[in-house]
Amino acid sequence: MLRLYDTRRRAILPFRPRGRVVTLYVCGVTPYDTTHLGHARTYLTFDVLVRLLEARGRTVRYAQNVTDIDESILQRAERDGVPWDELGKSEEKKFLEDMARLGWRKPDVMPHATREIRQMQDMILRLLDRGAAYCVDGSVYFSVAKAPRYGELSRLSPAKMRAILATQDDAALDERRRRAPLDFALWRGVPNAPTWPSPWGRGRPGWHIECSAMALHHLGETVDIHGGGADLIYPHHENEVAQSEACTGRCPAVGWWMHAGLVRLDMAKMSKSDGNMVFVRDALTRASPEALRFYLLDSPYRRPFDHEEPRLARAAVRQAELARHLGRPKRTDALGRDAATGKVLGALEADLNVPRAIGLLERASRSADDRVCASLRVVAHRVLGVI
Repeated sequence: MLRLYDTRRRAILPFRPRGRVVTLYVCGVTPYDTTHLGHARTYLTFDVLVRLLEARGRTVRYAQNVTDIDESILQRAERDGVPWDELGKSEEKKFLEDMARLGWRKPDVMPHATREIRQMQDMILRLLDRGAAYCVDGSVYFSVAKAPRYGELSRLSPAKMRAILATQDDAALDERRRRAPLDFALWRGVPNAPTWPSPWGRGRPGWHIECSAMALHHLGETVDIHGGGADLIYPHHENEVAQSEACTGRCPAVGWWMHAGLVRLDMAKMSKSDGNMVFVRDALTRASPEALRFYLLDSPYRRPFDHEEPRLARAAVRQAELARHLGRPKRTDALGRDAATGKVLGALEADLNVPRAIGLLERASRSADDRVCASLRVVAHRVLGVI
């Protein structure tokens, strides 16, 4: 049985979806720079999860958004002197090309924030009707006081939350007259473009409402798994919990919150704002797509990952050796019930323990007969994507 760690409950628990179709929402890119290894590791983690579920006979409905309107993208466009929408389209195209080269199983739907403004406004109206939000001069804020379980996901103190909020790209836009310092914007009545018409005047959506509205629209009022990078736990996902549950009355609105650890360079978070990034397209000049997948997946997904070029080189050697032992994937390969395959799948079903699964694959591949090799190839190729 598949067991997954839930950030909200702080435990690894048997995964039991609410229906026959597993629903998965993963917070996607804000396209203002090309894909770095942190992006790739997060999305490959959920790629393996989807592949595993489907290999086990589950139907998956996978949504991953594109945040194509956000203060970060507007600031980068202004800095570079380019139209914000052109920047977004260009960088999204690069992202899709990078992930395609890595063998990414593209999500079933990739909603764009700019195309779902109506859904966001409808959700905000519901929150206002329920008394969970309030207006301030053309802006709308969520009242954290209306969310009795606020903080349960991140488990941060209010002081720590305020400190994090002060570092956000949209911090300067927060209305000082909001009722409480942790209240967050659902709609910003701002004078500078881009803006859209709304019941509260022209403006644009706050960051957090975007994902909640798109998840609600494409997956329904409850989602089995909601994922992203660990840096999204607060404020983004904490605020998603609050507004989604206040809007729908469903508690919990998400069955499992899953978060991938950050990729670091020289012990510092790899991020666009700091400029300390290793891009996927650059790494692919030094390693094959399968080797780069092997490298990024060969560590516990919840832990931080420290990028090291010698380690990437060693991963490439190990991946080539595994591919040599298992041979080329064949259309006739089928998932078997042999002990070796069972152990590899068992590792993956233990909260996606990919490093253990890879180690078991490496050991078994050295002595497996043709029948077992065929089964192991299915796991290595169709589930992990490393050969």
